[in-house]
Amino acid sequence: MKAYALVRCGRPEVAFEVCEVPIPEPSDQEVLIQVEGFGLNFADIMARLGLYEDAPPIPSVLGYDVVGTISRLGAKVKDFQVGDRVVALTRFGGYAEYAIASPLACARIHHSVSIAEATALATQFCTAHYMIEKKMRVLPDDRLLIHSGAGGVGSALIQLAKLKGAHVITTVGSHRKAEVARSLGADEVIVYKEQDFKETIESKYGRQSIHAAFDAIGGVHFRKSLSLLAPAGTICAYGVAENTRSKAGKLITGIKTLMGFGVLSPALLLMNGRSFAGVNMLRVADHQPRLFKEILTELIQLLEAKKINPLVDAQNGGEYPAARLAEAHAHLEAGKSIGKIAIRL
Repeated sequence: MKAYALVRCGRPEVAFEVCEVPIPEPSDQEVLIQVEGFGLNFADIMARLGLYEDAPPIPSVLGYDVVGTISRLGAKVKDFQVGDRVVALTRFGGYAEYAIASPLACARIHHSVSIAEATALATQFCTAHYMIEKKMRVLPDDRLLIHSGAGGVGSALIQLAKLKGAHVITTVGSHRKAEVARSLGADEVIVYKEQDFKETIESKYGRQSIHAAFDAIGGVHFRKSLSLLAPAGTICAYGVAENTRSKAGKLITGIKTLMGFGVLSPALLLMNGRSFAGVNMLRVADHQPRLFKEILTELIQLLEAKKINPLVDAQNGGEYPAARLAEAHAHLEAGKSIGKIAIRL
């Protein structure tokens, strides 16, 4: 089968090569999926730049989310049939014509749902749903700060938060992205390149006025978000995008970002009743697979009820042919995408 292997770190046009590899064999408790398409995630960018420690050693096949048809069942798999169209979270290996997945990381999905929409459910929406539904209880009129509101997870968080009746403040990088965030239901949008989000929020609502914050940037950005948190509030961190913004070396960048976080004292969190949650959906899928299955199933039900609408990038309808993998990577890395990007095989 064809696989799109990461063979070196660096620019996307030199990082990947198409190669022939054997079709993987599912174990008794796995399914083999003939891949229709796979999603791109920011973790893929981090892996390509050599900044993602979970990534397998090079050469490797990346890929966390796929859509396709089950072509083979493990002997102990009972809940699916050959021919079922599914969306699945993979433990790498998704950039290929066939991929292996656990049945607990799969869910049937209708053919009317596009590749980009479906893969957005498996990663971005699962991450958002886990934070909103499983890590905290969001109440009507809670004031939430959601960063990167036009991104994959950010756009999902806005939609899920509005279903709860929360008041959503979000940050974005451009006025075009601000329009998208508003269309999803955001109550207030801050273009962070023009306004300091901490100063803007404090000037309107006062200090420690945010009930929950969601941050995928890290560093100083995280520390400022934490300072806005009200007593008994929660901050969720689900990425460290700050690491890709610096042109310094990997070690220097990592140290700078780590120092930017500041000191996160358990004692101070305890005194104020605040909580911190670090979120990595691969860890959830690995160690709490039934919880992941529950989350993915709930999201498909919300999609079928037309209560959520996965945001896909306007360029190419969010889907690039496999021959343009490098172009899609560059588009995502540059921050030009709005919503999910997927690769169609």
